[in-house]
Amino acid sequence: MCLAVPVKVVECLGDGQALIDAGGVSKAIDVSLLETVAPGDYVIVHVGFAINRLDTEEAERTLAILREIGHAAGEGP
Repeated sequence: MCLAVPVKVVECLGDGQALIDAGGVSKAIDVSLLETVAPGDYVIVHVGFAINRLDTEEAERTLAILREIGHAAGEGP
């Protein structure tokens, strides 16, 4: 099973690469599969490739749900 998580583009590095912020972790990814990407955009990443852009509202809603799931999972007996 694969889980794709929205990440925020921090900087376009050129040559089809961008720097992203994934929950405080920075990483360079390949954005060459997308027509346009700009700093501030949210993208879905799969094995190092941005495969789709998301609107900000949808990305933030998804991230909030994932945080809620993580919080609930940490509430042990």
